[in-house]
Amino acid sequence: MQEFDRQLAHLLRIGHPEIAGLDAEEFAARVEPLRKRAATMEASADGRVPFVIVVTRDLVPLEQAVPRVELRSKPGFVDIKGAQPLADFQPIEGVEVPESSVYLLADVDTGKESLKVTPDAALEAIRRQARSPLTIDEGVALVTHFPELLKTHNAFSLLGSRSGDRRVPAIWLSAGRPRLGWCWAGNPHTWLGSASCNGRVGAVARVASR
Repeated sequence: MQEFDRQLAHLLRIGHPEIAGLDAEEFAARVEPLRKRAATMEASADGRVPFVIVVTRDLVPLEQAVPRVELRSKPGFVDIKGAQPLADFQPIEGVEVPESSVYLLADVDTGKESLKVTPDAALEAIRRQARSPLTIDEGVALVTHFPELLKTHNAFSLLGSRSGDRRVPAIWLSAGRPRLGWCWAGNPHTWLGSASCNGRVGAVARVASR
């Protein structure tokens, strides 16, 4: 499957195995069981991504994953000043991710329809659609594989991860560089949507609840 091979090859090329303490063959062996599941996934609407290979912070810490997000030769960076440490941003109630450290997101949308909508209101809309908000790990995975979305679509909040306050993590472009930062849950932005997916699939074909 060409797209699956592309994503896997990209993770190998940018050094995820080394960060995880694995050789290329060991890393690929963790990803390979997802291939058959990916082959069945399709986008439900134009502009959505059929699937994304997610490597969680259990294997590759976010602080090392974000700088490997690159758009037009400009690396990403983390700027969570004034918020809790990245480790404190955990999945919110109702967002259950597969137990494996590598899994698939299905039918991913950056949330263009939620531009000018507060994260609070966008979360309610996502749930009404029986979709699930993306976590930080998932948002970083999305732009790792598809950095151009930040130019061709829209920047987006990651409503699926919170640290217990009103801050919501988000990814956008700053001076042309992908930036992982945060915005307030009650503030709308013309340039910031809220990303979502239609499900999560682990290597044992377990789809997380939404």
